[in-house]
Amino acid sequence: MAELHKDHIETQSLKYAKELEGHLSWLDTFTGAALGVLAVASGIYTYLGVSSLLDDNGALSFFAAMAYSIAVSVGIFVFWSYLIRLLPAVRTASARMGLFLSMLLGCAAIIAMSSWLNAAALAGAAAVEQHLARTVQDYQASLEQANSIAISAQGLERDVSRVRQSFEDLSEQEASGNLSGLAGRGAVFRVLRQKSQELETLERQIASQQPLVETAFAEGNLILSRMRSLTVEQGSVETRSVEFSEEAVRLAGVIAQLRQLSVAPLVERAAQDLSASVVLPELDGNTDSNRSDQAATITSVLAVLSQRAETLRVAAQEVMAMPAPTEPVYTPISTADAVIKYARNFAPSWAGAIAIDLLPGVLVFILAVTQAAIRNSRGYTTLEDSMTLAELRVARAALEDIESGAHQPAPADTKPVTLPLEAISPSTKR
Repeated sequence: MAELHKDHIETQSLKYAKELEGHLSWLDTFTGAALGVLAVASGIYTYLGVSSLLDDNGALSFFAAMAYSIAVSVGIFVFWSYLIRLLPAVRTASARMGLFLSMLLGCAAIIAMSSWLNAAALAGAAAVEQHLARTVQDYQASLEQANSIAISAQGLERDVSRVRQSFEDLSEQEASGNLSGLAGRGAVFRVLRQKSQELETLERQIASQQPLVETAFAEGNLILSRMRSLTVEQGSVETRSVEFSEEAVRLAGVIAQLRQLSVAPLVERAAQDLSASVVLPELDGNTDSNRSDQAATITSVLAVLSQRAETLRVAAQEVMAMPAPTEPVYTPISTADAVIKYARNFAPSWAGAIAIDLLPGVLVFILAVTQAAIRNSRGYTTLEDSMTLAELRVARAALEDIESGAHQPAPADTKPVTLPLEAISPSTKR
């Protein structure tokens, strides 16, 4: 029973091995063609990627790109043809490890010379559009920051107006005699009016900047709108990039103009001059007591003036301390560089570009597993059990030829032929 069971196992293993060999024989009929198709497809996308990197569109650039793509196709086909034949056939662990490391090195080389160019061909235009969209965001943030600073500086007009109004009120009090005790428009009144007029002039200067700020911001938004439309328009992305660059230069000028329209530095300088440059009039009191009262009042006015000037200076410095807008610079970028820079956003394109080059590696592993299964199945059988009927017929015919030749005398001009021991089947040995 044990012998019958062993024979049954050997027969089933042999059938299993034969079945797998039949499948491999059928698959081998189109494996080479499949590798060729994959290699050619990769070469086409590689050509498109290389073409996007070359500035010249002449015949030399065409042949250069074509030569590179052909070299890539041939290299991929030869590389995977070697591995698909050799890796499944080797039996020792050291040989398998050596070929596996060679496969890893070859895959890295394929990615370096082909896959990233394939990704550039698949998603290069979209990556450049992504670059344009990111640049628009940078310019928008810079424009809004510059406008925010300018608007905050325009807000200093209220502070200036408040200080001016306070000096005008003091001058009115002086005119009615409620400040120094001397009614009229004397020395104290003239000092107060002098400073209120300076602040009124500063207030008008600030107010004159408001329309300019609004106009510049509106122009910047129009340019941004045009830049956004260029990121999604139909047509060549290279052509759109050129127009985008021109709009970016215009927008950079608008942002610089908005930065210059900030009146905060002007208010700071005016605040410093407000208390430092005071033209003291001649005291015009009729008596020494009146002149003494005027001098004391002017001293108090100068103290108040210094305090108000410090308040304006601090307010102006707060505006000037706001973070300055960045100065974005649009840098044209090629499709290949854009795909690498924004690779995280184009993972499916990268996966497809790499898969078309490395897919044969899966076939290599499939064949290696299948060949190992065939070898394991044949390990239970002897050579006699594994011979097919056709092989037995050929062996029998060869044996009959040998036996018939042994009974005939050899020609005089020929030497006897000695067959190697390996040429005789095990059945003839027995």
